[in-house]
This record gives sequence, C-alpha cells and structure tokens, in this order.
Amino acid sequence: MRVRKAVFPVAGWGTRFLPATKALPKEMLPLVDKPVIQYAVEEAVAAGIEQVVIVTSSQKRAIEDHFDLNLELEQLLESRGDIEMLRQIRAISDLAQISYVRQKEQLGLGHAVLVAKELVGHEPFAVILPDDVVVGERPCIGQLIHAYERTHSSVVAVMEVSHEATARYGVIAGEAVGPDDPGLYKVSGLVEKPEPGEAPSNLAIIGRYILTPKIFEKLEQTPRGAGGEIQLTDAIEALMKEQDVYGYAFDGVRYDAGTTMGWLEASIELALQRPDIGGQFRQYLQTLDLS
Repeated sequence: MRVRKAVFPVAGWGTRFLPATKALPKEMLPLVDKPVIQYAVEEAVAAGIEQVVIVTSSQKRAIEDHFDLNLELEQLLESRGDIEMLRQIRAISDLAQISYVRQKEQLGLGHAVLVAKELVGHEPFAVILPDDVVVGERPCIGQLIHAYERTHSSVVAVMEVSHEATARYGVIAGEAVGPDDPGLYKVSGLVEKPEPGEAPSNLAIIGRYILTPKIFEKLEQTPRGAGGEIQLTDAIEALMKEQDVYGYAFDGVRYDAGTTMGWLEASIELALQRPDIGGQFRQYLQTLDLS
C-alpha cells in the first residue's frame, strides 16, 4: 500500500519565539516571504502525498486561513492586474486536500500523531514536523517513501551530527544495510538525547517519518513519560519488537527553524538561493562590517 497521507503536528505553543508567537503560530513565521509550514506542505505534495492532516489547536486558526480560499484578496489582485501574485495565492489553496483535527491537550508528539488516527486509517503514512525545513534536489519525505517501498517497514529520517550535538536529538543504534541500499540503516535501538559518551552513533533523527498503522496501537499503549507526554520514540521502540524499523540518511540540507538561530540561518540561505532577490541580497551582505 502506498503512502498517500501526511500528518503535520503543529499544536505547540512556540514559546521559543515569544513574543512574536503570542498571537501568531510559529509555523506561520515567514522564511523570506513564505510561512514555514508551506515549505513542508509543498515538500509533501512534491513527493506524491495526496491528503494532508494538520493536528492543530485553538491558537492556530491562521494556519487554516492560510490554506483556505481568500476571494476578496484574489479579487483585489485581479483588479490590480497582479496576475503572478494571484497565481501564487490560488496555488496555496489548491496544494492538497487538507483536513484539520484538534489536539485538545499538549501531551507530546506521540499524542499528536495518535489524534490523527481516525483520519489516517489503516494505511502507512508520513509524519512531517514543519520546524525542520529540508532543502534538496529531491523531497526529503519522498526519499523516505522510496525507502519504505523497498523495505515495507517504518522509516525515520536521520542525519549525521557532531559528537557534541547528540544530546539534542534522538539517536539511532543500527547497521548499514549494504552497498545496494546506500544511506539505509536497520535500526536496533533508539536513545533520546544521549550524552556524547553514551550515544550509540552520530545518526540523529529529524522530523520526517514514514510509519506503519501499527504505530497507533503502540501509541495507545505507551505510558506518559517526562512532562506527562507520550513520546513517539517510545512507541517506535515498542514497534521494533514486532516490526523492522529503518533509518535513512537523506540527501539535503536541514534547518532547525524551530530555534531562533536555525530560523535566521534558513532565512538568509533561502533568500540567497532566490533567483529574483538572491544577487541583490548577496551584494547587501557584502557591505556589512562583520568585524
């Protein structure tokens, strides 16, 4: 069964970006002139995802408005003759079939995925964390879908991090599958935020997953952990006792747009890549005295 649906957990408060996120969802913060979540939805659509399930909360109405029609704005742009911008605005509401479900309590990533159970149904699905912006020639989630099609098993995206950085991530233990499957690892264990001396590898999990529907059963059985939250990694570990799980070292550059520094890095580097403003922006940066 192919992967048709993607779950986007976006119900969190975004406290790292306060006061900007007091009234604006962090997923709507712009990277250049496009909100963070739009990059993730476009990635999913480019990989063949047909239905997007956004797990939201009462503070996130702006996300729903962004992907909805805005007839008054479209009429304004049309009357001004701004056809290119009109095309871009219409394309947002036409990106995918989007459904919304509320996460009424902030009980962790695992709980957010579980909330989407009824909309996902009994089929494999993607989980995409919009805070992780991944730029590359091929959509990151598409690379994981391809790995799923080869293994028929759950797949988590991994990337190499420095020895000192392992304490910020979930880290896998595992072995490379072999030369016929470059970048693919058979996962034998998961360690959440290990100290550098205790990390089983330097392969850190980032916010892209392909999961089999068996994960919902494991999430329902997962007790609350630190902070009273249901951890997705705990459920994946339980899943590994019954099904294989793989890690895939994707091709692309990942920005942690959920942190101020990562958001700034993404903003600058994405602006430099833009054909319409990149050259002018580069010239501006060269005028700055950074000594």
